[in-house]
Amino acid sequence: MLPKLVTDLVAWIDKRIPMTDSFNKHVGQYPAPKNFNFWYFFGSLAMLVLVNQILTGIWLTMNYTPSGEEAFASVEYIMRDVEYGWLLRYMHSSGASAFFVVVYLHMLRGMMYGSYQKPRELLWLFGMFIFLVLMAEGFMGYLLPWGNMSFWGAQVIISLFGAIPIIGDDLTLWIRGDYVISGATLNRFFALHVIALPLVLVILVFLHIVALHEVGSNNPEGIDIKKPKGSIAEEDKAPFKFHKSYTDKYDIVDAVPFHPYYSVKDIMGVVGFLIIFCYVIFFAPEGGGYFLEKPNFEPANPLKTPEHIAPVWYFGPFYTILRIIPDKLIGAGAMFGAIVMLFLLPWFDRGTVKSLRYRSTLHKINLVQFCICFFVLGVLGTMSASPLANAIGVAATVGYFGYFIALFIYSKNEKTKELPERISH
Repeated sequence: MLPKLVTDLVAWIDKRIPMTDSFNKHVGQYPAPKNFNFWYFFGSLAMLVLVNQILTGIWLTMNYTPSGEEAFASVEYIMRDVEYGWLLRYMHSSGASAFFVVVYLHMLRGMMYGSYQKPRELLWLFGMFIFLVLMAEGFMGYLLPWGNMSFWGAQVIISLFGAIPIIGDDLTLWIRGDYVISGATLNRFFALHVIALPLVLVILVFLHIVALHEVGSNNPEGIDIKKPKGSIAEEDKAPFKFHKSYTDKYDIVDAVPFHPYYSVKDIMGVVGFLIIFCYVIFFAPEGGGYFLEKPNFEPANPLKTPEHIAPVWYFGPFYTILRIIPDKLIGAGAMFGAIVMLFLLPWFDRGTVKSLRYRSTLHKINLVQFCICFFVLGVLGTMSASPLANAIGVAATVGYFGYFIALFIYSKNEKTKELPERISH
């Protein structure tokens, strides 16, 4: 009796909204390359962390007071008096760092396998807009505990906008909502962090997934699994049922349905991630001072500057680029330029081969040095400034921007290995 009721309910819903068809198109019968590897866990993990941040954020707002007088005390109340409030707070604060770990690795995978190249340029741009909104979301959320490091970190970053000619002072005033960082700033950031930016983020994630399923997933070989209709013999096609929106236009080869093959595989990735995530939450929620800094356990004090003002670790690479340049305007321009370079990556790479496996040794070296420079910049961003640190930062910044310039120069006539016609394993 119960199965029939479920079947009838699904049929009733399907007549009014294409629920089953949408599930089949985007999950159940979506053709995924058969050679996905470890690097393809991070897209689904990003979705998991996004859900964690939204749910824990909702519960935290129920007990948080967004005012300069009560914000810090309300966080302490959540930690000490709200039932499991400490757990929700640590899930949210550690989740922010986990989000950026997952997103950075997801972006690295895209760079390794050329997932930004034609026809996936718009897919990459949506992903980069997600990254940009995440940075804004992380920055505004960082101010909400109203700790001393949050206060002074916001002071430094917001002051950058004052370096913009003509409109800088007015723009800074508009961002703060006051002549100094105050309760008005906190209230403004709270509204953006809780309502506006999550809404934009969810829309961008939706567009990112729609764009992905329109052009199809890339794979470690960089070979398309969709072939022109009629170009593949029947016995060479993938022996699975795929959604008609794909099979009506293409012949599908070397692919499997996303569900159950990769949905089960992703569950294994989720289990591994949750083991690490839970360890951090229960045994190292401060992340060695990188997730929750010591000065942030003191209430915001405009008369007491922390000994070393540093952003959260995930802003470290861009903060270092800002800090090594003495001129504030040029430094801010270089910092934002570093992000713009990532946006323009599909046009810097003029090559036709996607995967790192088939590209030249020069490209592999260039990508490795980029990763090293990015890591070094991130470490320096959490350290105090010194002549040695600044010198290393300059070298790492040159390497960071040099990656894009060198890529544009050599990718046009790059000597690559011959691509196989089909996925070989």
